Amino acid sequence: MKSRIFLTLTLCAWTLFTMPTAMAQSRTDLFGSPVPPGSGNRTIAITPDTRHVNIEGGEIINFTVGDKTFSWSFFVASHIRSFDLNQVAPPGMLDHKVTAYIAPDPRYWGRP
Repeated sequence: MKSRIFLTLTLCAWTLFTMPTAMAQSRTDLFGSPVPPGSGNRTIAITPDTRHVNIEGGEIINFTVGDKTFSWSFFVASHIRSFDLNQVAPPGMLDHKVTAYIAPDPRYWGRP
């Protein structure tokens, strides 16, 4: 009986600790939103050597991959600091992992 209770409590704890991570990984709306191609204020070329990109929260970025382009608005949730760009890029656009590192949006910094 004690082993069943222990197993049940262990499974409940595991579920509670892993659920937020799984939910955050599937919630791409927390990473911003797509915008019409070419509407960004900055362009970043992604090559086979590109492993990461640095973005400031609130930026709208045009990404070029060869002759293809997509644009993304990085109005991200406040707790998002990085994510795999493959999660938001159009299918087949990227053939390797590119991590987007997000700096806080300066419009929301406190003033002295």
